[in-house]
Amino acid sequence: MELLKGVSLLLVTLSLFSLFSAYMPKGRAAMGGLASAAVASFLVEAVHSYITGDFMQIAFLKSTGLAAGSMGGPAAAMLVCMAMGASPVMAAVASVAVAGQGILPGFIAGYFCYFVANELEQRLPEGVNTIAGALLVAPLAYLIASWSAPVVNETLGIVGLAISEATKQSPIVMGIVLGGIIKVVCTSPLSSMALTAILGLTGLPMGIAAIACVGGSFTNGIVLKRLNLGNNGNMIAIMLEPLTQAPIVTANALKFYSCNFFGGAISGLGAVYFGIINNAPGTAAPIPGLLAPFAFNDPMNVVGALVVAAIGGTVAGFVGTELYLRAAKKKQVEEVSAPLVHS
Repeated sequence: MELLKGVSLLLVTLSLFSLFSAYMPKGRAAMGGLASAAVASFLVEAVHSYITGDFMQIAFLKSTGLAAGSMGGPAAAMLVCMAMGASPVMAAVASVAVAGQGILPGFIAGYFCYFVANELEQRLPEGVNTIAGALLVAPLAYLIASWSAPVVNETLGIVGLAISEATKQSPIVMGIVLGGIIKVVCTSPLSSMALTAILGLTGLPMGIAAIACVGGSFTNGIVLKRLNLGNNGNMIAIMLEPLTQAPIVTANALKFYSCNFFGGAISGLGAVYFGIINNAPGTAAPIPGLLAPFAFNDPMNVVGALVVAAIGGTVAGFVGTELYLRAAKKKQVEEVSAPLVHS
């Protein structure tokens, strides 16, 4: 039941994000801003607080990372507003008003404040719109973030706890399922960094997610290369950050996602075998996923998990593309032979 509950809640959360991105006004732009906020806050925190700070013992970088990590809400409010098209001033007004809030309340505040700010900027004279916007958007952002925070935090806390409990009860199964799902999210136009940050994943679940994103990078590179979906520059870019190649991915979604699920699943099993924990939420992406686990685990265990991820991701990429190539060749032969048989 814990396994079923954890996986079900994860899929429901992912479905809501997908529906929001696809059908809400400017939903995809808003989700892009949320992903950028995760980079600006949680990626900086993961590298500088845990790696250069705790691991390398550089005090001012530790403080830098902690400061960045505490600003997830303001970063989300600002970058979501700007991604949707608000002026930098209005985005900054919404941002400073949600100081101290988490990344999702900041996201909600930034999303709704954009529409108010946009109306004011269009209807009021230049100069007046800036003053009126500042005076109206700031309290609106504060109220939205304050009112949404308790509900959001409690709900997502339940989801995160369910995933953690499911991983404790069935680590191997969750290594497969969570690793596969998170890598698919990482490759999709959604953001695995934002998803894992919002869920507040830590420990083994976050370790599975981080290692899966690294292993899936090899899958992505092989899929793109063997199926001739781009050049060498595209291949390097998709391995480093899949979001940079979103048009190619969305045009070939089934090919990428199916291969990535198995690449992420094998990588997740490697994370479970080596007991990789990761207490830096929001580091589910190739580069932070590669670095963050070193702050919380024996380096040799991390290297072992990364080797398994690289091999698993590579195998999944080769096997998956081989099946697609053979199917395409078979279809081509059938299309060529069909007119001959008919004649």
